[in-house]
Amino acid sequence: MPETETFRIPKHRRHVPTARQRVRKALAGWGVGDELADSVTLLANELVTNAVTHCRVTHALVEVRLTLDGPALTLEVADPDRDRLPRPHDSAPDEEGGRGLALVAALADDWGHRQEAYAKCVWARFRVTETAGTHVPTRA
Repeated sequence: MPETETFRIPKHRRHVPTARQRVRKALAGWGVGDELADSVTLLANELVTNAVTHCRVTHALVEVRLTLDGPALTLEVADPDRDRLPRPHDSAPDEEGGRGLALVAALADDWGHRQEAYAKCVWARFRVTETAGTHVPTRA
């Protein structure tokens, strides 16, 4: 049976650290540590920050879901601005932001997004070996 942790935070930057801490705590509870926990926590921070920054729905909640199902660990971040889909772009060296999705692509084994009835969800998937917390990237 998969392990799942789901929570919501208000769409405000001051709640991003709370999301990061809850992700880290869930991963530790499942025995996921080391590099994998660092990568998942970093990407949770990036995706939640994107959601609170770019969602145009007033007083929205951002939902974070972690699922550990055998060798697959999935991070999902959803917000109610279903029509504003993520678009990776090349950031200039002097730009302060715009690298979050590049980090997602570099650290996750797979990632993408989907539109739901009342939300959009950006997800990142990681492979976990039998030794809990060991990340085995599928890319060279």
